[in-house]
Amino acid sequence: MSVGVRRTRQGRILGGLLATTMVLAACGGGSEENSSSGTSGGGGASKTLVVDAVFSLKSADPAHNYEPTGQIVARALYSTLVTFAGDDLTKVVPDLASSWTTSEDGKTYTFTLNPAAKFSDGTPVTSADVVFSLNRVANVKGNPSFLMDGLTVSAPDATTVVVESATVDSAVLGKLANPSLGILNSAKAKAAGATDAADAATTDTAEQALNSESMGSGPYTLASLDLTTEVDFEINADYWGATKPTYTKVVLRNVDAAQQKNNVVTGQSQLALDLSPDQVKDLSGGEVVSNSVPSQYTFYLFTNANPEINQWTANRDFEDAIRYGIDYQSLLELAGEGSRQAAGMIPVQLAGALPDSDSITRDVEKAKASLAASGYDGSPVQVSYPSDLTQNGVSFTDMATRIQANLKEVGINVELQGAPITTVLDLARGGKQQIGLWLWGPDFPDASNYLAFGPGGVVGGKRVNWQPGSDPTIEALMAKALETTDADERVAVYQDYQRELNKGPVMSLIQPAQVFLAASSLKGLTYNLVWTVNLGELS
Repeated sequence: MSVGVRRTRQGRILGGLLATTMVLAACGGGSEENSSSGTSGGGGASKTLVVDAVFSLKSADPAHNYEPTGQIVARALYSTLVTFAGDDLTKVVPDLASSWTTSEDGKTYTFTLNPAAKFSDGTPVTSADVVFSLNRVANVKGNPSFLMDGLTVSAPDATTVVVESATVDSAVLGKLANPSLGILNSAKAKAAGATDAADAATTDTAEQALNSESMGSGPYTLASLDLTTEVDFEINADYWGATKPTYTKVVLRNVDAAQQKNNVVTGQSQLALDLSPDQVKDLSGGEVVSNSVPSQYTFYLFTNANPEINQWTANRDFEDAIRYGIDYQSLLELAGEGSRQAAGMIPVQLAGALPDSDSITRDVEKAKASLAASGYDGSPVQVSYPSDLTQNGVSFTDMATRIQANLKEVGINVELQGAPITTVLDLARGGKQQIGLWLWGPDFPDASNYLAFGPGGVVGGKRVNWQPGSDPTIEALMAKALETTDADERVAVYQDYQRELNKGPVMSLIQPAQVFLAASSLKGLTYNLVWTVNLGELS
């Protein structure tokens, strides 16, 4: 995948986090009217679900949407060619396409549409709608447009869609499952000003219409949208899928994380998405239940490989001193129940993740020996990080402070350089951080996202200054990973890649916990690292 794609991805993750930080102060617990509608009822004709989240939302138009809350919205409103069931990201399953085949060279995917698929106005979904929708995402050039890089789409007939990739890319199906590639009713979209022409970036005018009316085939339709306060959904009475939605109305509210727990406990909402493990540790049984699982994010640390930035961070023995000097268990304690030590950069939900047995174990004596071998003279090294960010209840400042204390125990003098995310991001993009503390979330559910951390990658090359040619073993594995299409072989290659990566300047730390707090009556709740939660599966 190109460097440009990776820049887009990093902008989405960090931009979404920054937007979340700014929105928090302006948000409360929702209106009294919405709170009173929170009780879902006991099987009557009308059932309402209220979900509290801290919004990272810019649009309901799939072509302009690539933020975490936006993915929840798009998944409810729009169907995609293929999808994932529940929390299983290892296997793509049918959605609008009932079946598909892949060419022998791995570059051409041919999809047959489900004849039952129809939009919320009752009109059938055709291959022309698919071609229009995917080309529009590519040409509008919004945040999700990179998902279409290298792909061309055609329609031999009304029920067949052909997607061709310029190169072998085993992540194509995973990309097509992203809600931003949801399929629009092309006739309605065109009437509202949508176009899939090459100049769509300047001529498409449909976003405002798509922020007031959905034009999809998902389980819900859009009743109303306010990007800063609330999104209201109504059941799609013509939903064609096998599993019909249970709730006739869903209210997704922008609520400060501090208020979300109280709303669920008091019955004003049925689901909270942004609590920390500490906030739910005293809750068990009764009317509410909590669940904590590793989130999509991997916290990581890197040492700059350019000796002109810092002579010590570019020293391989010094790298080892840091790697073995970090107390990973103390970081897990900081993150709380449900968090996981990251054995490698690839999160545990994805095929190719390393088993827990590959996790680095703290070894103070080994760290001290490596530090002595480096010749380190005790001069301070700087750890810089976004001091204004907290993810899944984990503050970057708290994590940096703990790492500083860990490394002091082995003899490393660390200066903390916390700053606003925009400031630190400029340092990172310029390759100027001595030691960087960051997190990473995947664009799409495929291990190829994490090739960015190897030599020459958007992180490894541009931020770590780990240049191509510096590690032939890892680079050979990176090339092999891109060429391998067999599922089992891909897992083995990506695991070998991470084992080698674990010897270098990029150090995976933890996956913090994704915490759900829900009414005990809520069923069908699973965590999907692409769209967090599928509103259509809840009952």
